[in-house]
Amino acid sequence: MKDWLEPTGELISAIGDESFPRALANALKKIAVFDYTVVFGYLGTTRPLDLFDTFPKKKRKVFVEDYQEGPYLLDPFFLAATTSIPPGLHRLKEIAPDRFYQGEYFRNYYVQTGLAEEIGFLVGLPGDTMVVISLMRASKPFSAKDIRELRLYWPIVCAAAQQHWSDLSTQIEGNATDRQTDGMERSIERAFQAFGGGILTPREREVAEYTLKGYSADAIGKILGIASGTVRIHRKNIYAKLRIGSQGELFSKFIVTLSGRTDTNA
Repeated sequence: MKDWLEPTGELISAIGDESFPRALANALKKIAVFDYTVVFGYLGTTRPLDLFDTFPKKKRKVFVEDYQEGPYLLDPFFLAATTSIPPGLHRLKEIAPDRFYQGEYFRNYYVQTGLAEEIGFLVGLPGDTMVVISLMRASKPFSAKDIRELRLYWPIVCAAAQQHWSDLSTQIEGNATDRQTDGMERSIERAFQAFGGGILTPREREVAEYTLKGYSADAIGKILGIASGTVRIHRKNIYAKLRIGSQGELFSKFIVTLSGRTDTNA
């Protein structure tokens, strides 16, 4: 406990200063060792704002720049930040859909991060804004002791972050206004509405959405209130209409839709 008293004092002193995120990372490292940290601010489905990160240049392209260009819409932490999952410390493997690690978001994007585990503090802020403070390990998962002690530190993380980022909704809205002309500021509903170019039915777009997020046919059936066999029929129809043969191709077409590019194979 004594190890984190001094960095906690430094953290409190840094509230309101640009040094706050690094002070927060330093305090957390006294509790559990990790390789990287990133803090994203989320407001609805708007492009997330990178508030702080410790990635080297090459890794930052994957973790931040590529992520902001569309894959964030399929990220379990983004989905947690924009749904009803309560604030607190969460492990990715606990909040991810049941087929996340077999899904195409994981295979085509997340695997590039090379992480052994990612955990995140979800902190609710005014204006329906959420901050996610992610801690990442490249070599081995966090231990039960790490998680237990980080959860004990949660009240400090929450109070300090809420004070420091109290006006985050204004920052995110301003950032979105600055980017209005780049074609990327669209909600996930609009993205999936555009997905398939008017070829897919509303139900098929829903099935495609949950498939891409990493849900199994059984889980999708429960969410949509239909039989898992019906889900599989919808998937078959989706593949036929889009002229594809795998979830990998489905993922690629979705990223094309998000980027605003023209898919010449559609």
